[in-house]
Amino acid sequence: MSDEPRDPSSHTEVHRVADPDATRVAGYLAQPGEVGRVLLLYSGGLDTSVMLKWIQDEYEAEVVALTVNLGQPGEDYDVVRGKALQLGALDCHVVDAREEFAREYVIPAIKANADYGDGYPLFTALGRPLIAKLAVEYARRTGCDTIAHGCTGKGNDQVRIEGTVATLAPELKVIAPVRSWAMGRDEEIAYARKHGIPVKGGTESAPYSIDDNLWGRSSEGKWIEDLGHAPDDDVFQLVTRPELAPDEAQAVAVTFEAGVPVALDGERLGPVELIERAAEIGVRHGIGIVDHIEDRIVGLKVRDIYEVPAAAILLKAHRELERLTGTIHQNQFKPGVDQKWAYLVYAGLWWEPLRTDLEAYIDRVNQRVTGTIGLRLYKGSVRVVTRESPNAVYDAQLATFADSGGLFSQSASPGFIELWTLQSRMAHRLREGS
Repeated sequence: MSDEPRDPSSHTEVHRVADPDATRVAGYLAQPGEVGRVLLLYSGGLDTSVMLKWIQDEYEAEVVALTVNLGQPGEDYDVVRGKALQLGALDCHVVDAREEFAREYVIPAIKANADYGDGYPLFTALGRPLIAKLAVEYARRTGCDTIAHGCTGKGNDQVRIEGTVATLAPELKVIAPVRSWAMGRDEEIAYARKHGIPVKGGTESAPYSIDDNLWGRSSEGKWIEDLGHAPDDDVFQLVTRPELAPDEAQAVAVTFEAGVPVALDGERLGPVELIERAAEIGVRHGIGIVDHIEDRIVGLKVRDIYEVPAAAILLKAHRELERLTGTIHQNQFKPGVDQKWAYLVYAGLWWEPLRTDLEAYIDRVNQRVTGTIGLRLYKGSVRVVTRESPNAVYDAQLATFADSGGLFSQSASPGFIELWTLQSRMAHRLREGS
């Protein structure tokens, strides 16, 4: 359940669990003698399936699996659960968390116009604290003393998950087998075959490492790490390539109430269905492809290919409506608040009190973000074409220089200009020595 798997072509030796007498680098990391029952975040893929067997053997521990549905397309959760039980899990809990994810994580991100590094709408970053929170709940419920995840040592997910566990359940320990064993893809496949672990397609040799949920999809691996390589067509398994999108544009109207998207084209929808519907429309028209260079918090620069059709539509509409209903001062100030909110979430600090402090302001601003934005979708582009709000800080008469009804007198402008430019004019003359 990690968004940063290893390079599938890597070949490294298998390393066993660290010596229990070795120096513990973090208080929450478990040593073998401390592990009795493990709650494993389980996706059903190669990494976590190998982990399920490996934990039983290396730690001599019982394993309870937890699979969280955040809207990953194409998953058969009965198959995932059956595989976990087949591999020796005491139980496999499958939790449908789509509604909670949409309401408690994605909607706050929409209100915050959340976008890290001018391209990443935080879909994985938003999902990890929820997954880790559920892991804590199920670990306590099932008598587990340790939580295991499949994150690597180069990515952000380890911070998001372990930081959540350490915050919410300091009594629980953590193990991260992928980070410690350093197996390459071939070694994992060999281990799986040796222990009778089913491998998708016989080899599970897909060229890309994928992570996805309701809010977006990321791809890593293969040529993506080569900055001189243009995207191959086979990476786009979600969004239609723009050149293949329909030749006819589509108009979409998004309605918000207090910053929350509530309707598409006049039809009221719940948050999950609305996000899914927006994604379907965006997919068809090639919307939301992002080729992104990202500064990770562990110090690396990484290239990712994102497909974010719903986010591309809904964030665009929200920003425009917020701009229409805000004053110049709000519109200049809030992007800094949004940027800080996005950074905290990206950096794995969902439980940092500053996030909720910032949300108090964000929610206050969004109380007036009500109305409808019309968008035109065409071959990968999203363009705002209509705007309507009862709270618009806008007067059509003023905009067209018609009679302002006393709100604004054009004859007052020269006096304003003289005062507005006074200090700048004086400073310019002093600098120029005139």
